[in-house]
Amino acid sequence: MGAADRPGGRRPLLVDRQQECAVLDRLLDEARAGRGGVLVVHGDAGIGKTALLDHVAEAAADLHLVRVAGIESELELAFAALHQLCAPLLHRLPRLPAPQRDALDTAFGLRSGPAPDGFLVGLAVLTLLSEASGDRPLVCLVDDGHWLDRTSSRVLAFVARRLVAEPVALVIAAREPGDDLRGLPVLKVDGLPDEHARDLLASVVRSPLDERVRERVLGEARGNPLALLELPRDTADGLWLSAEPSPAGRVERAFRRQIDALPSGTRLLLRIAAADPVGDPARVWRAGRLLGVPAEAATAAVAADLIEFSTWVRFRHPLVRSAAYRAASLAERQEAHGALAGATDPDADPDRHAWHQARAAPGPDEDIAAALARSAGRAQARGGLSAAAAFLDQAATLTPDPARRARRLLDAARTKRDAGDLQAALDLLAAADAGPPDDRRAAEARHLRGQITLEQRRSREAAGLLSGAARQLAPFDAGLAREAYMQALGAAIWTGESEQPGVLREIATAARQAPPGPPEPRAVDMLLDAFAIRLTDGHAAAAPSLANALRLILALEPGAGRDVGRFLWLAGYRAGGIVAGELWDDEAWHTLATRQVEVARGAGALVQLQYALNFLAWANIEGGDLAAAGELLDEDRLIGEAIGARPIGYCAPALAAWRGDEGVATELIEMTNRLAAAQGTGRYRTLADHASAVLHNGLGRHAAARDAARRAFERDELGYDAFVAAELAEAASRTGDPDLVTAVRERMARRCRATPTEWALGTEACVRALDGGGDEAFRESIERLGRTRRRAQLARVHLLYGEWLRRERRRADSRKHLRIAYAKLSAMRADGFAERARRELAATGESVRKRAADTVVLELTAQEAQIARLARAGLSNPEISTRLFISPRTVEWHLGNVFAKLDISSRRQLRTLPI
Repeated sequence: MGAADRPGGRRPLLVDRQQECAVLDRLLDEARAGRGGVLVVHGDAGIGKTALLDHVAEAAADLHLVRVAGIESELELAFAALHQLCAPLLHRLPRLPAPQRDALDTAFGLRSGPAPDGFLVGLAVLTLLSEASGDRPLVCLVDDGHWLDRTSSRVLAFVARRLVAEPVALVIAAREPGDDLRGLPVLKVDGLPDEHARDLLASVVRSPLDERVRERVLGEARGNPLALLELPRDTADGLWLSAEPSPAGRVERAFRRQIDALPSGTRLLLRIAAADPVGDPARVWRAGRLLGVPAEAATAAVAADLIEFSTWVRFRHPLVRSAAYRAASLAERQEAHGALAGATDPDADPDRHAWHQARAAPGPDEDIAAALARSAGRAQARGGLSAAAAFLDQAATLTPDPARRARRLLDAARTKRDAGDLQAALDLLAAADAGPPDDRRAAEARHLRGQITLEQRRSREAAGLLSGAARQLAPFDAGLAREAYMQALGAAIWTGESEQPGVLREIATAARQAPPGPPEPRAVDMLLDAFAIRLTDGHAAAAPSLANALRLILALEPGAGRDVGRFLWLAGYRAGGIVAGELWDDEAWHTLATRQVEVARGAGALVQLQYALNFLAWANIEGGDLAAAGELLDEDRLIGEAIGARPIGYCAPALAAWRGDEGVATELIEMTNRLAAAQGTGRYRTLADHASAVLHNGLGRHAAARDAARRAFERDELGYDAFVAAELAEAASRTGDPDLVTAVRERMARRCRATPTEWALGTEACVRALDGGGDEAFRESIERLGRTRRRAQLARVHLLYGEWLRRERRRADSRKHLRIAYAKLSAMRADGFAERARRELAATGESVRKRAADTVVLELTAQEAQIARLARAGLSNPEISTRLFISPRTVEWHLGNVFAKLDISSRRQLRTLPI
């Protein structure tokens, strides 16, 4: 990564750019005032983006300035642009929190360690920029953003979305913003209007110009400033052929003509400089000497204002670099790269050495391919997955042996998938499939294709691919085959029996016939056996195996790198949570949810953290802490905004239902049903039906609650009986459907015989009470649930008992339980159920004032409220910044706004406010 390509001998004129300059000047003024900002300046090549960055650099003479440019040839080098941006600031690294410092050190190859999560690197860069702006505002200029390596682009996009309270101005110039930068503030730079185009042309053409030539130049340039500056040099006595469709193409052709007119040694030197992405003059001259470039070769190029040799090699414009490189034949380019490989120390800079060797290779070469594969390993260890995939792809191209080439393509596809580029991974898989027949490679390719399909949320299709892959893998790798079966079951579980009748049982039957796993069973092996038994022989037969699997899952410790992802899958809602639900083990359920959040947050695995936050939010809902659940879902939303993704929000419908917020809950339930229909996921339908049952039971619409709960009950989704059974029994009892209540009681009795936990027995006692069990069953339910975390369910049993007692005309007894229910449900803000309790109390003759709504601090933004709640809980600014992936200074700024809006002066005062 070299310094930005900028004009050497002269600065381009800024004509008719007052509006653009004013926008950029305001961005600098905001930074001087202590506020961060970002602007993506985009437009065609040569339109004047670099000139505008030059204006910013000049206007920011009183500020701290860092400037870099993307280079097309560096697209494959992980963190290349980011490293150059941060290099002048790395002396501030010791001030960063240890996890962030380690992540940045590893990403930049300054230390070895597990591959850092990209978003943890992003937070580290954000904190580093914040630290660097402590003395004076910082201005970061990035030219040719369309040529940034993918990892740098993603991190810069993350940082750009988090610049709030830092006095940092980030300006990125690019031809098109691209997916990573989408949604950021933009400044589009268009061509000059005709009047100003004529003025610019007149300012650079001093000699008389034939009117026909003038009009031809203006027509060819289309208002493009660089074209107006360069095309007159290429008039060829007033006539030239216009073969290029765009002004940029015509300008590049004009630069080629200038280069073609130079001496051969000068052209060779320009070619070497264009092939070197670093811009290191010593390296360029070393390579030149290897090819016999004379010492005076640079003179003509510098005189022509095409290049500058100083601290860095700077081309006058990126199109000069492009022209110098593209004008050469393939053999000439290979010659230049070969010289640069010879001028690069393979020990000090092995990746660039291999990179140049690859481009110098006239054909397949196993030694170079192996070096590229090693470079891929280093890139992957630093978290540069896109770069690792590019190295592997190139290695495959240079691999002489067809079988080894196909294997490397498969490895590249895996890395692309890990980097999140699913379509590119599928393309590489197709190329790998074209290799010589190889049963094992075909099985692994099918496995990877199934995993990608599952990540594309096509669980129905993924289940078939993964189960087929498991059968193919069994003769080669029993352990991997069992993992594939578990993934297939996971896909089929999310699809649901209602969407694919018989598929779950079919996969489970095949899994039971699979070869045994390692001698020392892994958690995934125990989990597979337990689920397979549950789906073939039923809940009672599976209970011992489920308990053994849960024991191993609870004992899991996350390792480094990819092991974290595996841990999160096993310990999360998609596996461990289902097992805990099947066993009615609320302590394990809560423990797994809490650990998943801690591990995902510690690893910086943001997408996994979003799922984990929803898992813990659900645990808090069932535990009666709706406020905490809401905070977790707020964090899910804020993370989604930070990484440019939608919130996961799978338990948002349940939270709105428990709150009795009919409008929000109904909208979320409908949205979940639409998602279920689009993706063919029966489990989402059950999520929606469960939330609908809660909502309607809370509002006293028991017929609607019964219909929704019965649909979920009949699906018998793994892990859901623990939540659906009580809803259905309550609704059925209130709509006069004793047969349905009895059906729930009979299933609960079977569950309790296999898993006699306090949660299960307490729920069964409640269902039995609704099925005619009366006082004794209600009291047993209250006693048992009181020993669990199921505080929301306990409050509702008090409500049901109170309602039953009132109907039995035992008003005095009923008041006791209705008062308890009202107090608990009101404190939880379960407003629908609380209102039911209030009405029942009123029906007993007790005067109950409707609870006044707490003063809600509506003037706080969502992020301010989130930060205020975390500060109230005792978290420090750095702790809050790490949790919300913002800088400590941004936390401080938001808290200042909170204090001003609430008219308070300390964190202690936050404890008294309903935020």
